[in-house]
Amino acid sequence: MKRKYSNIKVIGFDADDTLWVNETYFREAELEVAKLMAPYETANTIDQELFRMEIKNLPLYGYGIKGFVLSMIEMALEISNYSISNESISKILDIGKDMLNKPVELLEGVEDSLKELSQTHRLILITKGDLLDQERKLEKSGLLKYFHHIEVLSDKQESNYSRLLKHLEVKPSEFLMVGNSLKSDILPLVNLKAEAVHVPFHTTWLHEQVDAEQSNGKAYATLKSLKELKKLLE
Repeated sequence: MKRKYSNIKVIGFDADDTLWVNETYFREAELEVAKLMAPYETANTIDQELFRMEIKNLPLYGYGIKGFVLSMIEMALEISNYSISNESISKILDIGKDMLNKPVELLEGVEDSLKELSQTHRLILITKGDLLDQERKLEKSGLLKYFHHIEVLSDKQESNYSRLLKHLEVKPSEFLMVGNSLKSDILPLVNLKAEAVHVPFHTTWLHEQVDAEQSNGKAYATLKSLKELKKLLE
C-alpha cells in the first residue's frame, strides 16, 4: 500500500552516509590498523577484537572518530601484550587524524534535494557522534543553510527522538526521518508513529545492522537515492 505524506511538515535527516560519505573511511582505517598489527594477529582477529573494543567503550566514548581511535589503541595494546612500540601508537593516532581531515564528499543528489525540500518543509539535521567533528563536516559540506535546526545526539534511541520532537514541538504524525541506518534512523521513528524513509548506503557498521525479524512488518519506504525523495512526498 502506498503511504501518504501529506501531513508531513518537518523532515529530519541523518548526516553520516545519508548526506555524505563516512563509513568508508572507517573501513579504510580498519585495513590500515590490521596491516600495522599484522606481526601480532590475523586481520580477521584484529577486526573482531577492534569491534569488541568499540562496543565495550561506547558507554564511555560514545560514537565518532575519537572514540574509534582510542579503541584502536587499546586493542593494539592488548593484542601485542603491551609490547607495541611508541612509533606504532603514533601511527594509529595519525590514522585517526587523517580521518578527521578527510574532505566532505556529498552523496548523489543531496544538495539539490535539500534545496528543493527546504522550500516546502522545515528541515532538521539529526546525527550522533562527536560534536566538534560533526560541526566541522557540516560547515565544510555547505549544507548548513538548508536546516532550521541541528541536533547532535549521544545516541538514537526512541527516547532521544521523543524528547527532541517534544522540545521542537513537532508531532510524530507530522515528522519524517530520512537515513541510512534501519537501527538508528528508521525503526525508532516507526515505533513512535512517525514516518521514515530508508536510503541504504553500500556499507554499514556491524553495530548498526538489524536482522529481518527486527524490521519485519515495520512500515517505511526505501529509496535508492535522496533524489527520489521529493517525488515520494508529492
